[in-house]
Amino acid sequence: MLSTKLQVISKRALHLSSKVLAAKPKDPTAINPSEASHFSDLASSWWDETGSQRILHKMNLLRMDFINKTIKTSIPLNKDITDPEKMVFIPGWSFNNLLPDDVSSAIQKEIDDSVRLNSQKLQLKCLDVGCGGGILSECLARLPMVSSVKGIDMTKNVIKVAKKHMKLDPSLENKLEYKMMSLEHIPKTEMFDVVTMMELLEHVDYPATVLKQALSHVAPGGYLFLSTINRDLISWFTTIFMGEHILNIVPVGTHTYSKYIKQSEIKGFMDQLKDKFKVVDVKGCAYFPAVGWFFTGVQNMGNYMMAIRRIK
Repeated sequence: MLSTKLQVISKRALHLSSKVLAAKPKDPTAINPSEASHFSDLASSWWDETGSQRILHKMNLLRMDFINKTIKTSIPLNKDITDPEKMVFIPGWSFNNLLPDDVSSAIQKEIDDSVRLNSQKLQLKCLDVGCGGGILSECLARLPMVSSVKGIDMTKNVIKVAKKHMKLDPSLENKLEYKMMSLEHIPKTEMFDVVTMMELLEHVDYPATVLKQALSHVAPGGYLFLSTINRDLISWFTTIFMGEHILNIVPVGTHTYSKYIKQSEIKGFMDQLKDKFKVVDVKGCAYFPAVGWFFTGVQNMGNYMMAIRRIK
């Protein structure tokens, strides 16, 4: 029993020891076969917003808010502008509650317009790892600040669904592509401004290896966005007991408690890479049937999203 537990810990440990990274199969970034089979069975209902994937569709709104806000708040609005008259006025204090409404509205509008204009110049190259049927991939590809999106997944049926659904929107042509492949097969020299791994790490056997591999494809100044689930009693109660067995809002078998990863474990993992990467934001999130998904003030319980930036 003890040796079995140690093997499980070794496989899923989020650190960079040679022992952990050596004890791996031919493709440690590939999804577990049982997980692949489960998601293959869900392929036909992937784009049914009232079906088994409805909670994923609702969560995607929160994903996009998190990604958009993280990227846009980092845009230097006055970069390369030397004329004070052309600079955007950015108060270093909360102006909304201190200034008259018309003045604060004018300041906010100038900031918003500048963010919108500068974000469109970014033309980001994105990689969506574990894209499934393409819910996030399509939304990313529609952003004006994105030039291209590559969605990869190891499940044949969901890739078929993704390719079929993207054809419904002509604007996605030449901007979005899907490949049935794992991270292991992405060329080592291929870099991306944005890499996403949403609800992925809790479905792989070697999350440390997958995370490290994904980070290796983040271009300098770029971001890796992930979302997964803390390993705690609250998470088990909400995602498995309530979500799968009582409310039936998630298909039974979607989650495995032992595969959940605490946000503190990922932060500890990233501490070992702090010379190149920085965790810039972590937000807890929760779902209530009558409300939908929303951000919470708690990072270490339930679901969470994390933004990691490559600083050099």
